Amino acid sequence: MTVSTLSVVPEATASGTAPTAQPDTSLAAPLWWRRSPHLHEQAIARAARPDYPAWLAHVKPAAACTRPIRLAGTMTTVEAATGRLLAERHTADMPDGVIYKPCGNRRASVCPSCSKLYQNDAYQIVRTGLAGGKGVPEQVAEHPAVFPTFTAPSFGQVHTRVVKRHTCTRRIDCDCRPEPCHARRDLTVCDHGTRLVCFARHDKDAPLLGTPLCRDCYDYDAHAVWNLMSGELWRRTTIAVGRYLHRLARQRGIADVHVTSASTDGTTRTRRRPPVRVEFDKGSEMQRRAAVHFHAIFRLDGPDPDAITPPPSGFDAHDLKAAVDHAARTVTFTTDPHPAKPDGWRIGWGDQVLTKVITTDGRGSGEISMGQVAGYLAKYATKSTDVTGHVSSRLTLDTIDLYADAQGSHTERLVAACWRLGRARWTCPACHQRSTRQPCPTCAARGREALEQVPEASPYRRLQRWAHMLGFGGHFLTKSRRYSITFAVLRSGRVEFRRAQTAGPEQTEAGEQPTTLVVNFLQFVGAGWHTTADALLANTSAQMAREHAETARQYLTTLAA
Repeated sequence: MTVSTLSVVPEATASGTAPTAQPDTSLAAPLWWRRSPHLHEQAIARAARPDYPAWLAHVKPAAACTRPIRLAGTMTTVEAATGRLLAERHTADMPDGVIYKPCGNRRASVCPSCSKLYQNDAYQIVRTGLAGGKGVPEQVAEHPAVFPTFTAPSFGQVHTRVVKRHTCTRRIDCDCRPEPCHARRDLTVCDHGTRLVCFARHDKDAPLLGTPLCRDCYDYDAHAVWNLMSGELWRRTTIAVGRYLHRLARQRGIADVHVTSASTDGTTRTRRRPPVRVEFDKGSEMQRRAAVHFHAIFRLDGPDPDAITPPPSGFDAHDLKAAVDHAARTVTFTTDPHPAKPDGWRIGWGDQVLTKVITTDGRGSGEISMGQVAGYLAKYATKSTDVTGHVSSRLTLDTIDLYADAQGSHTERLVAACWRLGRARWTCPACHQRSTRQPCPTCAARGREALEQVPEASPYRRLQRWAHMLGFGGHFLTKSRRYSITFAVLRSGRVEFRRAQTAGPEQTEAGEQPTTLVVNFLQFVGAGWHTTADALLANTSAQMAREHAETARQYLTTLAA
């Protein structure tokens, strides 16, 4: 029996999951056999049941998931024209009395199978925006596009690994000799008595990488606030890129265009728009020092808001690169006041901003290919805070003490800073009451403030909500509306494909409305497999199916060659 490499033990903290099995101390048995004294008996008992083939086919859609969702209820088929009930089926008549649905979690550390599907979808989204396909015109490959990387500023000196000259063929397997971390002739000592030097040549997996040389000197408050406000900084950056290109068009004598669009009330509106429009796709990566940085794609399109058209002939990729570099250097803003810093924090990008031009082959100096960009962004779509060593769910008053410590490790201090800044209360200058809202609700109720001014929660309150993400509250993959397709389009395409396979030869013709509708009345009853043996059998079956598909693909590739 081939055992899946996925984790077969469901999480016991989820509702309805099986507890973690006690491992067998006997080293003579295989690993899957030693997971529990009774695991092999449970697996044999399930496999010996007469309904085992039906159960295996029933759980096939979620067989590789580590924590599938269990749904119970009824599924009805009704006539589309009249609403007449044609058929009804209960999950009680199915194996285990439930329907298994993949969890759909994008994090590879939570569910490798679902995250792999999410990564493949992310690759298609990024690639179609560069090369076309799936409804995006193929001419988009000729549009100017660049690939910038935006990093966070420095909040203190940290242990690093720098390779000045690479002799390796693949950076992912880089074994080149790095430079000393922080080698100095003068043994600088900070105010806390720590020597700010490090002569070590750190390995790629060294635990010191990303940690401060002196934790007491490190500005954890600014770090947490920067992670929180990085989304606003990105929004301002995209606006600055568009304005730079608009100014450049005016300097070159390229006039604005008038675009007519239909309103919801049936009237038409004519708007004046710049001759170029910038579309983007952004992937977020958490660095070892727990600061987020962004890998992005900027693509230059024409002004048509309803279609993807080429930009004017007077623009090229180097103009777009200049606009991105200018925005990275100049865009900054100051946050709202905070009791810990009345003047607010200055938010801007770091000095290490690298912008490459995207081409078809990526062979030129300072260029990168479309396939490399798509794979690069899709890789980070399934990552979270794992690289920092901190992994947790959303923190509460009951769990914050497990992960926050103002005198602890690097990530513990950062979580503590998020929690402390997020719970700060203001002192109203009028009534001297402390509150988390501005203006003071008491003063607003008494008419001391403008009547239309509603008390708003402090933006720093979000730091507590996202303390488990070290202050970063954005999504790890975002795009502009007209960059390419969406995850929903890809998912609906798979659903339609499976329905067409299930329907068999009797299918409706193209463009014909379906005569029946399937209405589901399902509710959540639990997460995870019923037993560890069920997880083992389901994951093993999924692994064997993947191996069979891979063997078939290699065979077809050999025949084609």
